[in-house]
Amino acid sequence: MDYIAVNELKRPRVVRERLAAAEEMILTSNGRPMAVLMYVDEQDDPEDVLTAAREARSQIALRRIRERARRSGAAKLSAAEIDGVIAAARRDRKKRS
Repeated sequence: MDYIAVNELKRPRVVRERLAAAEEMILTSNGRPMAVLMYVDEQDDPEDVLTAAREARSQIALRRIRERARRSGAAKLSAAEIDGVIAAARRDRKKRS
């Protein structure tokens, strides 16, 4: 993966050339990743590219949630136990309102 610092965005021609060559780059600020830049070809619909990126991000989030549930033991709860946890949370929320 190619990295590019946010201050390099001041040179758009260089950024455009690097992005066209790499197709994907990580934008950094103070050495820390802050965004992903993806080359969009003339045949690509930008909305399709964004939709695909959003779907990938949601899959990553779902995988993390499932892993946390597995590690905490929540993945082994029965439907009745899950309903009980939800009911308890709702009761607590009502008391605080």
